[in-house]
Amino acid sequence: MLIDIDAKKIIALHDGKLMQPDWPAIALFDAETDAWHWIEENHRYNSLLWNEEDKARRTDVEAGEIAVCKRLIDQYNQKRNDAVEAIDEAILMQLAGIMFNENARQNSETAGAMIDRLSILSLKIFHMREQTQRFDVDAAHIQACQAKLDRLIMQRHDLGACFDALLKDAMAGRAYFKVYRQFKMYNDPTLNPYLYGTGSTSIADGAVR
Repeated sequence: MLIDIDAKKIIALHDGKLMQPDWPAIALFDAETDAWHWIEENHRYNSLLWNEEDKARRTDVEAGEIAVCKRLIDQYNQKRNDAVEAIDEAILMQLAGIMFNENARQNSETAGAMIDRLSILSLKIFHMREQTQRFDVDAAHIQACQAKLDRLIMQRHDLGACFDALLKDAMAGRAYFKVYRQFKMYNDPTLNPYLYGTGSTSIADGAVR
């Protein structure tokens, strides 16, 4: 039966990992077909991304060091997206025997994408809470950060409820979702013209790929 997966357990995993001093480190779940393995991997790469995004905004280091950060951000973001797709595949595998109603609705956001958002909210909550515990700032900073923290906690609660509702409806045949491939063209040396050698693009500047 599906689903030992729900928002409460996912949030507990996310928050628990962030409390570990060696996170992101050794994986707990070894089976790569297990949804929990990929939930943890997604959270790991979101955590690595968070750290590199902070580092990339420094102004006290050489440009080469920022370039290293940017390349790591690119790699981690690809791994994060790969994990989202793997989460969806693992959950859909468990839903494979469900008979969907004729009028079942398609959910535009996948379960994996919602788990990814829960991971990011956990990171925001963790780091915003740290801001409320600082002693080197004034009361106005603490108050502003506490208000943001309260809003983030509410947003995560609401998203968790939506996630649970989607899985409940999917298990009852009332809703479904598909695996969506990101196809990050800039990471593919056969699709990025600056990597395969033309040195120019055929799309307008600023176009989203």
